Order: sequence, then C-alpha cells, then structure tokens
Amino acid sequence: MRETKYQTGTIDPLNKALGRLAAPLAPDEAGQVGWKLLAEDLSLPAAVLYEDKLVHNLQWMRKFMGEYGVQLAPHGKTTMAPKLFARQLDEGAWGITLATAHQTAAAAAHGVKRVLMANELVGRRNMEIVADLLRDPSFEFFSLVDSADLVDHLGAFFRARGQTLQVLLELGVEGGRTGVRDAAQQAEVLAALARWPDALTLAGVEIYEGVLQQEEDIRKFLQRTVAVTREIAAQGRFGRSPVVMSGAGSAWYDVVAEEFARTDIGAPIEIVLRPGCYLTHDVGIYRAAQERILASNPVAQKMREGLLPALQLWAYVQSIPEPTRAIIGMGKRDAAFDAGMPIPARIYRPGSEAPVATPAHWKVTGMMDQHAYLEIQAGDEVRVGDMIAFDISHPCLTFDKWRHIPVLDSQLRVIDIVQTFF
Repeated sequence: MRETKYQTGTIDPLNKALGRLAAPLAPDEAGQVGWKLLAEDLSLPAAVLYEDKLVHNLQWMRKFMGEYGVQLAPHGKTTMAPKLFARQLDEGAWGITLATAHQTAAAAAHGVKRVLMANELVGRRNMEIVADLLRDPSFEFFSLVDSADLVDHLGAFFRARGQTLQVLLELGVEGGRTGVRDAAQQAEVLAALARWPDALTLAGVEIYEGVLQQEEDIRKFLQRTVAVTREIAAQGRFGRSPVVMSGAGSAWYDVVAEEFARTDIGAPIEIVLRPGCYLTHDVGIYRAAQERILASNPVAQKMREGLLPALQLWAYVQSIPEPTRAIIGMGKRDAAFDAGMPIPARIYRPGSEAPVATPAHWKVTGMMDQHAYLEIQAGDEVRVGDMIAFDISHPCLTFDKWRHIPVLDSQLRVIDIVQTFF
C-alpha cells in the first residue's frame, strides 16, 4: 500500500527528488509534500507548471469558445497528462482529441469518455484497441477517413466484430497532409461508406487548417468545409445527430471559430475546435499566434489578458569555462528545440530573496543531449550553482520528455504532481 503521510525522513531520496513514482498525488495529498523549488528540494533539471497560469488559461479558453457557441476538444497529445485532461473536461470540454490508438487507450483508462482521434485509424492492432474500448457503451469515439481503401479496411474489420465505428470525412488541401483533395475523391469515399452501413457511421466532417500559412487560404478552406458539410447533410448521408464539424489547431482557432460559428446546414450541428497548446502556451510560436489573435479578434480583445506561459524548465549553471559562455545542466532530452531554443527568463541564487529577471542579452546558442550553451557577457553576475528558469517554444515536444511534472503555486512550492503517459 502506498504511503499517504508526508513526514520528514519517510520518503526515499528518489521519490523526494522526482515525485511519487508509483502514482501521481491524489487530490487530498496535494500540498502535503512541502517541497520548495527554491530550497532545492527538486532535482534539476525539471519541467514545472504554474498553477495560477493553468487556471487562467483554462478559464480564458472556456470563455472564448463560449462567446462563439462552439465546443472544445483540446488535443491531448500536447500533454498526455490525464490530470490535465480532467481539468479541461471539468472546464466544459466536449471531449479530448488524440492522435493514435495508444493515446486513446491511455486516455480511456483514466476516465475520458469521448475521444476524437484526429487521424486515420489504420492497422489491425490499432483497430483492435479501439474495438475493445467500444465495448464500453459509455465511450464515444471518432476517427477520420479520406480514401475508399481505408473505408473498406475499417468496414470489413468492424463488420466482422459486429460493431459500428463513427467516422468523420477528412478534407485536405493540395500539398498538405491527409484529407480528400477534390470532389472526385470525396465521391469515392462516400460511395465506399455506403457499402458498410452496418459497420461505419458518417458522423461529420473534419479538417486541419494548420498546414496552410496564409489567412486568406485558411478562410477559403474553412468555407469549403462548411459547403461540403451542408451538401452531405442535404443528401441525408450523416448517421449522427448532431453532425460534428471539426477543425482548429493552436494557431488559427480564432479564424476557425469565426468561419464555423453559427453554421446552418439544415440539421443540428456541433462545432468542435481542437487547440491543445493553449493550456500551457509558450513564448515562441504560440505566443506569436496569440499576439495576432489579440490584435485582430474582437472576442479576444474584450477579454482579460491573453494566454500565459505556464510551463518552464529550471536548471543549474554547472560550469563557466569561458568569460562569455556558461554551461547549463539541461539539453535536448529535457526541452523542445525544434521551434527555437529555450529562452532564459529568471535566475535565482540559492539563499537569496527571490528570482530576478535574466539579462536581455543572455541567449541559448545550442544544446546537446544534457548540456546547453548559454551566451553571456564577461562580468555578468552568474555563478556555478545558480538556478535559471527557461521559457520554451512548442510545449508538445517538452511534455514528452518528462514522466512527472511538479505543479507550483505562486511561492514556487509543489502543490501537485502531473504524470504523463507517452
């Protein structure tokens, strides 16, 4: 039986360093640990989340979606953290979006009852995973189709199992990812679906607009989606009511909301948007997207300050081998680097009063597996053993590097542990 009391000397060193390895903290245990980041109770490097900013982002997105009357199914691949899924669902999320059968199984095992898999379901074992989950009548699942071949594979499998799978027709663009490109391909997919009425239900239409770069092109794609959905509804081909129409990653959700909201297809409809990175945000690619939204979207402009970065990496200065270079104890195994290097934000010297902002000229110029090169200036006030907090760009590829992530209050005390399941 796992221990539930936190007393000095009762937690072994590994658990004290990394968090409870056997299980995440239960709600009634949060705050009892007493670990303090600035007291060096955590082993660094460590990714951390900030509770006040998580709460702000959850409420901000709920209000934004509510203004447009659309549903939110945040993309869970960003965090793969059931505790965070639960918080999103508690804030009114329609469901959780995921990308693979494995992710879907992990979410379902932790109580998620509605999953939109924004991907094609391909392969026997993947189909088996979903089929097993569908034995639970309270679990609702959707996946995408964009070819007659895939429809026939799914139809044959689920007919043999005596089950019915809900699918969404995925539309795509030339040079993009998956999705039907034109009316001829669309007709082929619809004809294939008609061959499997007992195994497959066409529940709606789905797109991912993030493959496009220009707002004008994105709006045209969204308008095409509305037109296709209306056309299919008029033909009576949808087998679910309300019909699902879904789009939106983390960069263009405002434009999708504008184009999709109040859509009239002559039948009941649920508009489902899928941004995932809003919960933790960042200071890179998604901050740039948020700045555009705040500058142009009337709903966002009416709301309190925009999304806030809620995820940081803390690491030690472990060497200053040259006057203009410090070596930091974190690297590619700890933080995303695909969309820009981590950005130094705050520095703390153990024993001092509080963290302070880092000099504006400090810059990470490169990373190896466990080391980062921090460019400084000769004479800068920095010593071995100083603790530096780094902001990141692209939270998806930071979360997947950590099994346990402490949640900190405004005093940088650990109040919870978030466990990930990648």
